[in-house]
Amino acid sequence: MKESVENPLQLKSVNHISLICSSLEKSMNFYQNVLGFFPIRRPGSFEFDGAWLFGYGIGIHLLQAENPEKVVKKSEINPKDNHISFQCESMGAVEKKLKEMEIDYVRAKVEEGGIQVDQLFFHDPDAFMIEICNCDSLPVIPLTAVAAVTSSSCSLVNLTNTIIPNTHQLAQQRGLKAPKRKQTVTNQ
Repeated sequence: MKESVENPLQLKSVNHISLICSSLEKSMNFYQNVLGFFPIRRPGSFEFDGAWLFGYGIGIHLLQAENPEKVVKKSEINPKDNHISFQCESMGAVEKKLKEMEIDYVRAKVEEGGIQVDQLFFHDPDAFMIEICNCDSLPVIPLTAVAAVTSSSCSLVNLTNTIIPNTHQLAQQRGLKAPKRKQTVTNQ
């Protein structure tokens, strides 16, 4: 594998993701009332309908589809599909709320070196995948010294200039192997 160059574009953070939606109203309702984002001001110079929302340090830019009837909606919830992931405080509370809201989801688990991570996957109104997980305890171990991490969990990743000399040895010391994923489907 080719070693990566340290931040060649001088990136600072993720700003937003853009999603095309068939119904701006339904998507805004979902991102506000299910995921807890809040609307923010959108530049008035745009010549197309859309909305900007913000939460958890990231923006969601919703773009109204020109032909809403042509927006392809997947029915199967596939954890290996494109998605955005959010960490939560309580998987039980999330699962209870999804059941109350009658949102279909798939439950999965990742096991790594004796650590178990729970995941819930579900769709937004246009079938874009959302993952909720408790991956705080899953260690982040860089594969190269350039991408060294000062923290040992997903939530506190610090990809600054700290270098861990032998990250492969560190992974071996922690007894880490390739992740295994278990999946169960839950329908309301």
